[in-house]
Amino acid sequence: MTQPKGRKTEELRTEYDFSRAVRGKHHASYKAGTNVVLLEDDVAKAFPDSSSVNRALRAILEVAKSQLPSKRTA
Repeated sequence: MTQPKGRKTEELRTEYDFSRAVRGKHHASYKAGTNVVLLEDDVAKAFPDSSSVNRALRAILEVAKSQLPSKRTA
């Protein structure tokens, strides 16, 4: 990204307000690991929220489990 002429790179824009920022707010959860998944636009349109995505994935898992051969005990 190129900087506009006459603007210093270390200079913050006036509309940036970090007065209520908390340093390291999400550090612990990020360090523990994340499970963020990015959906393609067409898929994201079909699911309004994470709950609907989870329901769909659970339904797929149930179908997949039902397709597995059952384990027999001897």
